[in-house]
Amino acid sequence: MRHITRYYKRLNIKNLKIAILAVIVSAFFLPSYVAFEKTGNNMFRVILNDVEVGVVGNEEEAESYVLEARRRIAKESEELVLVKADIATQGEEVLLGKVDAGDTIIDRMVSVLSGDVVETLHRSYVVKINEYMVNLADKADVLKLLQAALDKYDTTGNYQVELHPDPARELTVLTTQIATKEEAIKEAEAQETLSMEAGIQADLTRMFEEVEPALEKDFEDYELGLISISYGDKIEVVEAYLDEEEITDVDSAILEVTQDEEKSDVYEVVSGDTLSEISIKVNIPMDKLIEMNDSLEDENSMIRVGDELIITVPEPKLAVIHQEEAYYEEDYEAEVIYIDNDDWYTTEKVTRQEPSAGHRKVIALSTFENDKEIAREIIKEEVTYEAVPKIVERGTKIPPTYIKPISGGRLSSGFGRRSRPTRGASTYHKGVDWAIPTGSSVVASCGGTVARAGWGSGYGYVVYINHPDGRQTRYGHLSKVLVSAGQKVTQGQRIALSGNTGVSTGPHLHFEILIGGSQVNPLQYLN
Repeated sequence: MRHITRYYKRLNIKNLKIAILAVIVSAFFLPSYVAFEKTGNNMFRVILNDVEVGVVGNEEEAESYVLEARRRIAKESEELVLVKADIATQGEEVLLGKVDAGDTIIDRMVSVLSGDVVETLHRSYVVKINEYMVNLADKADVLKLLQAALDKYDTTGNYQVELHPDPARELTVLTTQIATKEEAIKEAEAQETLSMEAGIQADLTRMFEEVEPALEKDFEDYELGLISISYGDKIEVVEAYLDEEEITDVDSAILEVTQDEEKSDVYEVVSGDTLSEISIKVNIPMDKLIEMNDSLEDENSMIRVGDELIITVPEPKLAVIHQEEAYYEEDYEAEVIYIDNDDWYTTEKVTRQEPSAGHRKVIALSTFENDKEIAREIIKEEVTYEAVPKIVERGTKIPPTYIKPISGGRLSSGFGRRSRPTRGASTYHKGVDWAIPTGSSVVASCGGTVARAGWGSGYGYVVYINHPDGRQTRYGHLSKVLVSAGQKVTQGQRIALSGNTGVSTGPHLHFEILIGGSQVNPLQYLN
């Protein structure tokens, strides 16, 4: 019995050794276990977004598994997917440990990451028109937006917009190109012809095309209507990945880009303009025109040629430049013929021949910016009967100027009708009066020749001066005359002292300007 017990003990020890040996062997030959090595941490628990997803034998495996998981998620969508992926490992040193298969860990990672998608960015297009930008869902929407701007003026649908890479830009930027359907066909045919021709034959073909004379077109040869169209603003289209909330519906974008909005502009006053005519011409109510311009007080405010007025004009965000050919018949005026006379002043002109309108048939090329015609060129004309030009003889000499004949003074009586200031005075004042102390200097308003100097009845002491432009100035109620008849004087030269002689109510200077022998308001001619 004792021998039997001893035998079983030896058997159990042997079995135990075999079992231990089997475990050790399996540690070397089974891939799910890590063998003991005295090198520090040799087994790592992988934690992704705070969720444990498996155990690996080294940290590099964990990094490669998460990259594969992200790749699988991205592959499921054509758009750009942003995923939160915070990965951590917890290492430990073990004698023997089980690791998880790579596919198992990757599947778990995909499950975790799918629940932590931050957002999906859609492949989109940013359209930039000058400083304005709009985001559209795809290239088809971009073309629809740009085509809508053209279709407003291309009612036959003959022109189409295309997008091509901009060769002048390093980045991937698209630019526009507009062509007719016929041009696209001709371009394809031209490319085919060039590929068939080579060397001298191609050179000869181009040479004959260049020297072939252009035949003059008849009226019926013109197609009329729209002949060219382009965008008046710089357009750039860039591909981008954007959140869905940032993308604009294409119909809303079309409305925003093509509808007119008020933009500030400047109108330059030309000869013959009045405020009422400008108001009608620019289609702005008079009260609004006055409100926009500080220089205008009311509808009677004075305007001069060259003045600039602020106006508003309706314009869309995307301007379209288009050219149209049109046929019409019209009465026309010939250009005025001027004959220069160097002996006359520029204020003098005489009509030598009255004009008469002619009649003609016309093909005109008009250039428009949106709805506004900005240029017109007559490209064919047939005159039914000639217009007779107006012929005008005009002076070239710069006329003399006129200055105030005294320094200071108070305007005491204006030009025109008035109450009789004193007995013997006129009720129609033929000049202007400035109240000024007796003895003040009086100067020649303009250079000329003294025609009269001395006593002049109601004027008291008076001086008359004739000027080169045929006008005359008169200075009355003087206290002392300093020039004599026939004497030449220059502008600003002292000619007398002011006073209170003749029919006068107090010390002052009476001043007149006569044109063609008749008095005019001097204040309208003084510089």
